[in-house]
Amino acid sequence: MSRTALSIAEARRLALAKAGLLKPEWTGLPSKAAGSGKRAREAAHSIIRRFGYLQLDTVSVAGARSHALVLLSRLQGFEPALAEDLLRIEEPLFEYWGHEASWMPLELYPAFEFRRENFRKSSWYRSIVGSQKKVARALVERITSEGPIRSLDMEGRGSRGWWDLKAARRVAAALWSAGELAIRERKSFQRSFDLPDRVVPATWRNQSCSQDESFDLLLHKALDGHGWATAGTLAQTWRLRNCQEQVRKALLRLAEQGRVEPCTLHDSGGRSVQGWIRPDDLELADRLNAVRPRHDRGVLLSPFDPVLWDRSRLKRLFGFDFTLEIFKPAHTRQDGYYCMPVLAGERLVARFDLKADRKAGRLQVLSCRFEKGHEAPASDREAAHTALERYGDSLALKPVGT
Repeated sequence: MSRTALSIAEARRLALAKAGLLKPEWTGLPSKAAGSGKRAREAAHSIIRRFGYLQLDTVSVAGARSHALVLLSRLQGFEPALAEDLLRIEEPLFEYWGHEASWMPLELYPAFEFRRENFRKSSWYRSIVGSQKKVARALVERITSEGPIRSLDMEGRGSRGWWDLKAARRVAAALWSAGELAIRERKSFQRSFDLPDRVVPATWRNQSCSQDESFDLLLHKALDGHGWATAGTLAQTWRLRNCQEQVRKALLRLAEQGRVEPCTLHDSGGRSVQGWIRPDDLELADRLNAVRPRHDRGVLLSPFDPVLWDRSRLKRLFGFDFTLEIFKPAHTRQDGYYCMPVLAGERLVARFDLKADRKAGRLQVLSCRFEKGHEAPASDREAAHTALERYGDSLALKPVGT
């Protein structure tokens, strides 16, 4: 097999194109989604389909949760509330463990049968469901006869309920992980559990997929969202832990089929990193050499954005050190509780820590730090300003503060 190569700049620009953060003619994705109707939903689905997942997160301190932020950063005019309402029976999505807990295209449902089976065999599942057999049986019987049930409603009918609420939630999570329950929808971010055959269409539920086929499909899909990536990044995309040999064999199979190619990344220091790329994306990387994104137009990114979550890849491609500080004591934080980087052109130029005050209609800027400090050029400052204004407009909040 011939080995191709990319420079850091080429891999970085390709990553942005595949992530939907360049112009539509380069990304193949929409960049606008006004309103909350069918076209806006289809635009959101196209973003999710590109990555194969939309990671969910509970934190909304900046005015929206991460799954909304990812869509807002790519789709101008997108309604943040729509991001909370994407999981419906009529929509082509399901919720499961992908990168983390995620919404994913239904066509990937068969590819996670190996994970559902692994959960069913796990000591974690046995310890929860095995020790709470009556709760598990009662929960499934109730859902079967009465329909979907929210986590909040698991205490049962009347008085203080007929099972332990904490135990019921653990059991529901275990049954969902094992594929014995499914998440029907979310309202106010509360999950509603139902039977899989009432949530997942038979077309996908009854389709068989071996573990080898699953790995081939998932790793190829991961490359669609990354452009160039190491085997480690591809494995992390789907939480394929302790699966190095299976990942290696899957990539070799894909290479033999001509669906991926080995590709070396050369950095400015002469070091090389071995990775993988799809042939079409290698051609796209060549065409992107002519692209020069504007550096004075910025966009805020979620700290869980697909471009950011692999910190070693982020450092390699963007030279950007980033640590999530949510769990750090306040006095030890450098960038704040919920740091949102600013992407300007091909560079990450600044970091905002924001806090939304819905009642006051304000977006409080708790801190803003430029990567080049006081020497930040006017284009970086303009990018940060436009990013903040765009984000505030999308939430109908007025930025105030630093």
